[in-house]
Amino acid sequence: MDSHGKTHHEDASPNLIPLSKYSNRVELKTLLERSDGGAGFIEKRVVVGGWVKSSRAVKKESLPPVFVPPPSSGGSQASPTPSFSCTEIINSKMNIFRKVFDVLSSGGKTYPIFEKHDLAGQKASSPPEYIIHFQINDGSSVSTLQVIVDSVLSTVPATQLMSLGTCIVAEGVLREPLAASAKHVIELEAEKLLHVGAVDPDKYPLSKKQLPLHMLRDHSHFRPRTTTVGSVTRVHGALTLASHTFLQNNGFQYVQVPVITTTGAGEMFRVTTLLGEDDDKEEKKHVNEKDGVSIDTVKAAVKEKTRLIDHLKRTDSNREAVVAAVHDLKKTSDLASQLEMKQRPKASATLIKPEKVDFSKDFFGCEAYLTVSGRLHLESYASALGKVYTFGPRFIADKIDSTRHLAEMWNVETEIAFSELDDAMDCAAEFFKFLCNYLLENRHEDMKFISKRVDKTITIRIEATASSSILRFSYSEAISVLQKATTRTFETKPEWGVALTEEHLSYLTDEIYKGCVIIHSYPKEVKPFYTRLNDDKETVAAFDLVVPKVGVVITGSQNEERFEILDARISEYGLTTKEKYEWYLDLRRHGTVKHSGISLRMEHMLLFATGLPDIKDAVPFPRSWGKANN
Repeated sequence: MDSHGKTHHEDASPNLIPLSKYSNRVELKTLLERSDGGAGFIEKRVVVGGWVKSSRAVKKESLPPVFVPPPSSGGSQASPTPSFSCTEIINSKMNIFRKVFDVLSSGGKTYPIFEKHDLAGQKASSPPEYIIHFQINDGSSVSTLQVIVDSVLSTVPATQLMSLGTCIVAEGVLREPLAASAKHVIELEAEKLLHVGAVDPDKYPLSKKQLPLHMLRDHSHFRPRTTTVGSVTRVHGALTLASHTFLQNNGFQYVQVPVITTTGAGEMFRVTTLLGEDDDKEEKKHVNEKDGVSIDTVKAAVKEKTRLIDHLKRTDSNREAVVAAVHDLKKTSDLASQLEMKQRPKASATLIKPEKVDFSKDFFGCEAYLTVSGRLHLESYASALGKVYTFGPRFIADKIDSTRHLAEMWNVETEIAFSELDDAMDCAAEFFKFLCNYLLENRHEDMKFISKRVDKTITIRIEATASSSILRFSYSEAISVLQKATTRTFETKPEWGVALTEEHLSYLTDEIYKGCVIIHSYPKEVKPFYTRLNDDKETVAAFDLVVPKVGVVITGSQNEERFEILDARISEYGLTTKEKYEWYLDLRRHGTVKHSGISLRMEHMLLFATGLPDIKDAVPFPRSWGKANN
């Protein structure tokens, strides 16, 4: 957007089509997301690129004979009546019947009938010529552009050119579509094919059928080419930009905090270079291959057989073939399990217990972990700059396999000096509503598509959230409401002192209040040691912003600024290596100040914004217990 508030693709001069910077082409959103749908660019020459989403080909037919009357010798002479032979009339009628039959037999679509090859591998006749209709997408928009290509322009066979996932770069002129039912108001009549990136249809995992999201996770490097994942990714990017925009506009300074830390609590990933020595690797290799079969080979076979089953299901193969393939996969999987069981005793015998490791010889000279939260480090900068924030990956080593948990998640975290609990709750509510409004205003087309494909009510929920206030109540009040539930039985009985579970939160947001809520003043046992102890000595100044269908999206707290109380809380939590927290206690010894902050879980925010049922589909490359593909 320029200083006058005009976007580049709504340039004041309709004769200029802005190129995508650094790639010398026109992005499809520049053409298709204009208010006129690109009609102002008709007859303009452009270069576009993208991946084939769908295609069809129409074989060129010889035109029927056109009668040209002889020149008239006088103005009063009547024009002669054209005459056709019976053969011409029959042939013209047969062509019509053939076309009708082709359309009916193909479900309304016209597909090419390619020439067969003779036994010597040579074509029996000259290659046929086709007009190929592509729908391509370049990732800049949810929309596709139809590209019309004459097959003679390509050196690649038509069957290969039309495969799903093929990348093409074409140069041509934008025209008004001939078909009245065209999806868009423009299409490209290609005059040159500048690039063709072919695919191998037998090995390419995507198909014209819509695959379930869970099946795409094994092909995370290809799944962004699907329309749904593409839209989710653009929404994800918009949420990231909106987060920076909100915080920067409200005076927060961006700070990078370390991913590797020496402090923290809970289940953490250890960072070390001491474990997994070469002799351990050799031992594992011996165990894996002692029966003459490599476990890596068996695992590769399992993966290939799984891919085969997916292919059979997508191609409507007969049921017997699918059943046989599934049986074969089970046998191979059983073999892999047997080999793994054989290696475990040997492998476990070579593991080194952490208590026996001399970490002074490790890379950092001490124990180190992947960080669970960046807020502790942010405090040191909030004590100097006032309001700070960071955005980065956080790692939790809990062995949980659920639709709401990942081992690696990204958080937007803030810390505000001279701030208390109510200030942090205000910040969380305004931040959350800003994100909702930003999506509605800036990702309209993607949200419209997600409403059709994933969750029909998502836009309505986001609009309602953005325009309404968020109810606040204490943990004690929440427990009281849960205990009064007569139509619901909870797996974890709601008693004061227990952590609120997903089923508790779902009941409150989905059934009782039917909207987002903020729950504050939790028991001190269920929140981190650094949260500020309230005057009742039983609760702490912490809160959760909970949304329907997802759960907690934002956590926050006022942190303990009093040295004596924080020192006692560290001991109370059993953090034996207390010297690691001396730097944190120093902030209370020197120039302490009341301060609070929040932490937004980006993947959970994306679940709320898209209606996705599983968090593993909300990140490009999910890492969860027992799963890290690439």
